[in-house]
Amino acid sequence: MGLLSHGRGLVLSLIFFLLKFTTATEIPLSVQQVPTIIKQSREQVAFPFDEYFQIECEAKGNPEPVFRWTKDDKPFHPSDPRIIMSNNSGTFKIPNEGHVSHFQGKYRCFASNSLGVAMSEEIDFIVPSVPKFPKEKIEPLEVEEGDSIVLNCNPPKGLPPLHIYWMNIELEHIEQDERVYMSQDGDLYFANVEEKDSRNDYCCFAAFPRLRTIVQKMPMKLTVNSLKHANESSSSTEINSKANSIKQRKPRLLLPPPEQGDSSSLTILKGDRLLLECFAEGLPTPQIEWNKLEGDLPKGRETKENHGKTLKIENVSFQDKGLYRCTASNFLGIASHIFNVTVEEPPYWIKKPESGVFSTGSSGILLCEAGGYPRPTIKWRVNGKPPHNHPFAGDVVLPNEISFTNLHPNHTAVYQCEASNVHGTILTNANIDVVDVLPLIQTKDEENYATVAGYSAFLHCEFFASPEAVVTWQTVDAAKPLEGRRYHVYKNGTLQIRKATEEDAGSYSCWVENAIGKTAVTASLDIRNATKLTVTPKNPRVHKSHMLELHCESTCDFHLKHSLKLSWSKDGTGFETNGTEDGRIVIEGANMTISNVTLEDQGLYSCSAQTALDSVTEVTQVTVLDVPDPPVNLHLSERQNRSVRLSWQAGDDHNSNISEYIVEFEGNREEPGKWEELTRVQGEETTVVLPLAPYVRYQFRVMALNEVGRSQPSQSSDHHETPPAAPDKNPQNIRVQASQPKEMIIKWEPLKSMEQNGPGLEYKVSWKPQGAPEEWEEETVTNHTLRVMTPTVYAPYDVQVQAINQLGSGPEPKSVTLYSGEDYPDTAPVIHGVDIINSTLVKVEWSTIPKDRVHGHLRGYQVNWWKTRNLLDRRTHPKEVNILRFSGQRNYGMVPSLDAFSEFHLTVLAYNSKGPGPESEPYIFQTPEGVPEQPSFLKVIKVDKDTVTLSWGLPKKLNGNLTGYLLQYQIINDTYDIGELNEVNITSPLKASWHLSNLNAATKYKFYLRACTSKGCGKPVTEESATLGEGSKGIRKISEGINPTQKIHPIEVLEPGAENIVHLMTKNWADNDSIFQDVIETRGREYAGLYEDISTQGWFIGLMCAIALLTLILLTVCFVKRNRGGKYSVKEKEDLHPDPEVQSVKDETFGEYSDSDEKPLKGSLRSLTRDMQATGSADSLVEYGEGDQGLFNEDGSFIGAYATSKEKGSVESNGSSTATFPLRA
Repeated sequence: MGLLSHGRGLVLSLIFFLLKFTTATEIPLSVQQVPTIIKQSREQVAFPFDEYFQIECEAKGNPEPVFRWTKDDKPFHPSDPRIIMSNNSGTFKIPNEGHVSHFQGKYRCFASNSLGVAMSEEIDFIVPSVPKFPKEKIEPLEVEEGDSIVLNCNPPKGLPPLHIYWMNIELEHIEQDERVYMSQDGDLYFANVEEKDSRNDYCCFAAFPRLRTIVQKMPMKLTVNSLKHANESSSSTEINSKANSIKQRKPRLLLPPPEQGDSSSLTILKGDRLLLECFAEGLPTPQIEWNKLEGDLPKGRETKENHGKTLKIENVSFQDKGLYRCTASNFLGIASHIFNVTVEEPPYWIKKPESGVFSTGSSGILLCEAGGYPRPTIKWRVNGKPPHNHPFAGDVVLPNEISFTNLHPNHTAVYQCEASNVHGTILTNANIDVVDVLPLIQTKDEENYATVAGYSAFLHCEFFASPEAVVTWQTVDAAKPLEGRRYHVYKNGTLQIRKATEEDAGSYSCWVENAIGKTAVTASLDIRNATKLTVTPKNPRVHKSHMLELHCESTCDFHLKHSLKLSWSKDGTGFETNGTEDGRIVIEGANMTISNVTLEDQGLYSCSAQTALDSVTEVTQVTVLDVPDPPVNLHLSERQNRSVRLSWQAGDDHNSNISEYIVEFEGNREEPGKWEELTRVQGEETTVVLPLAPYVRYQFRVMALNEVGRSQPSQSSDHHETPPAAPDKNPQNIRVQASQPKEMIIKWEPLKSMEQNGPGLEYKVSWKPQGAPEEWEEETVTNHTLRVMTPTVYAPYDVQVQAINQLGSGPEPKSVTLYSGEDYPDTAPVIHGVDIINSTLVKVEWSTIPKDRVHGHLRGYQVNWWKTRNLLDRRTHPKEVNILRFSGQRNYGMVPSLDAFSEFHLTVLAYNSKGPGPESEPYIFQTPEGVPEQPSFLKVIKVDKDTVTLSWGLPKKLNGNLTGYLLQYQIINDTYDIGELNEVNITSPLKASWHLSNLNAATKYKFYLRACTSKGCGKPVTEESATLGEGSKGIRKISEGINPTQKIHPIEVLEPGAENIVHLMTKNWADNDSIFQDVIETRGREYAGLYEDISTQGWFIGLMCAIALLTLILLTVCFVKRNRGGKYSVKEKEDLHPDPEVQSVKDETFGEYSDSDEKPLKGSLRSLTRDMQATGSADSLVEYGEGDQGLFNEDGSFIGAYATSKEKGSVESNGSSTATFPLRA
């Protein structure tokens, strides 16, 4: 009984069986059959270094075939005594003796017997000639600089591939670039020659790698005459003539050659590489561009090489055919060429005719179809000859098929189908064997098979039969064919039993029957359970000195338990039955225990199970982990002033290769005892030359690193002290600190301890005015700062800082440009005018100040403005100066957020890094009217079933003469549906209430009130209220804001004895996130009515007038005192005695204006975004300061932020606070 191993053996067997099922049925050689060629040569090259050349042709058949040859379609008899024929085949050898060139040609082999003739494909025997350049005298070439030229190679013909190189006599390649290019034919092109192209050793080399041959063309001499050479020996007229010869010119194509015209055609085979090349002469050197007309270049397969002169497309397909254009261009013009690319294809088989075995009286068909472009021509042969020469060629012979009916033995023959086009020929043989025999079973009788349960079992019954036979399998006991989905009989007779079970075990018989008769063989099948193993843990990684336990769990068929044997091995070496003698490794059947794991325990452990039917092995890789030991025996050698060699011996790596070594040093004088990494060395090295710094007392140590981790540091090496030396570097980051006019405070980064190279470190500072011929001024200091006084303000100086110690000076320092201290600008700009953009925005234009009056780096211009009076009430406004800065050299700026209908004064000044200069003369302008702000409040004071009474307050800012109000209202409900908007124009500006009638009862309304001027109406204030239902009594309502700082809020009692609910809530949800309410019970008294008409009493009116008069007098006195000190006293003091720190803060303030009281400016960021109008009076430009569009919201309004500086003539105005939102000026 054959043994079928589980696992790998079973898989290999299944693959072998399936391969056998897929192969065509072969006629046993015991049966007569036509010849079949089983081996032939394809192409044979007679390389000169081969001993002989073998042309093969082998065939089988019954009767045994005989062979004959043709050469170039003529009979060839290998009777030459130099030819060695092989026995029982058509193969012959041609020894490499003497000249074999007369054997070159195309051979074809014919194998024949009495039943037919088979023919091979053509075998091309190539005898290459030795390529040589012809001996020739090459005349020197002489050209003018700028001309184009072509150096021709004309390589000899030889066995491809051919590689061409241009080199000089020293075998150095001639450099190719955009100007110089070698074509596919080997010619060297120059778009325009330069003087450096002159040489006398341009050599073309042709390499034939298959022939192991390189040949060289005679050197060429090229001389380029340049204009400067002409100057030495020519008159001025000749010089001008030669100068004109080097002319710039438009491109002219040299590749493709000009004789091809503007277009050319190219044929490429499918799958090959398409190479298109273009080269143009011209000056300047033309650039090459490629494109495909009516399409795109194939992405991923196209590349441009040789500076764009070559277009390469890999793996050409039919989609790549079409027109390709190359364009050469420079600034003088263009030249182009179009390539018409045609893609063709050699013949290939679509359907090959298949050999067949037929019985007498049957019918058959041979199909032959080939593809290619141009379309291949199909030619049939019978036994190597045209079909009409064979009496039984077939009933129907067509280009693509031959069909047979009522076959008989005379039809037996070999049919050849040959397909050819201009690109090649392919040929195939198809055998027609007409045979009538009794089935021949080729599988041995009484074969025994075994398999494991759950897998397929295969019982073989290979046979040959003609006429066709029927194969049936049956169990010996049942004596009837097997049926069911688990059984499958293949065409070659093999029986497959899927998912075999124990019930499938037994004896089987295979019967093969055809019209001639039937035969049979028997076979038996045994079913066993497969053996399985599992080793745990899988691939463990264990640390040294730990314990490791391995377990091998096995299962096998109980019939095989007596034969089951488990064994352990390590790295292919088996263990003794019980483990090792020292007891560290103990084996107890399926268990292995390793105590105190060592590095030697690492390896591949295998557990193997062997039974009578199968064997299986399971492995696990044991890895022992540990860090390396520290390196030892550190040794210093090759001691130099700036280097030393450190060597060591590697410690034990514990089976984990050392990846690298880390070398550390200690020697920092500022931090003794601190170890720093100096370098890393690859793990294969154990010595390194260390670069050192002067004036350091070094000590070294080494650590090893592997995949586990880092070793402990090694013992420290001996000390190595480097002698002092002059500094290697100079200080960096040389700069000027903020200084006074005519002063430079020069600073730099001092050298670190490891950079000083010696004792006595000092710095030599040199300076002189930039561009001045005078000598350098020098001063040596020990710290890293120096104060230098200069004769001029803000003058450029060349400054050098050089490190010096007791051993000498550092390298020559590089100069840096620094400027002496700045002073304030001493002149003011002149305001050209103020353009009114709208009621709140103006554009200011001024003249810039001369550069020599800036006295420093101009930072920008500052616009100051203040409101003088309101044109509505003609009231003078206290001076509050606003500031807006514009950086850079500019002569205009936009001033936003002005009060409408007001008069302003405006000045401009220049400022540099030191500070502001003097102001210009004030410019007076007035802003026009704008739309008013929204009314201060809107409340419903009385509600009835169809009427509502509204009351409102004046806007805080009228921005012009108030012309009236626009009252709008509409019905609203809880479903977002709103009613028609109604309008009431109130033309009286003094009106403060309005009575609406004809409203719907029990309906909720929303009211909108806008204040209006001649410029339009402003934003609305809104209120909601509902009318009463039928039978309800009219009520009055309170709806007004409450000042949270006010402790007493008078509430009008509506009805005596009524309970009133007062809701207290924040007016701005952004300020407070809570809403609170309180319920106040009021018990009305009869005396409540005493206060109803108090405002109409005479004594009350007189009292109020007296209080108002006293308040006015008090305000007037305060205003006079406030302005007594003058307008600019404090500012003048600041200008005379500036505080540097305060001034520095001011200098950094950009595009802002500030408030000494740190109060938000009217029209600040919050008010602008919430309250500014979207009408014509709003700021709708997109340019303030630097004109950044980011300073405006969607409706164009200004969203920058700035602050106010109030100049009150008091200490409060001593400097401006920093703005929260800088305005980019």
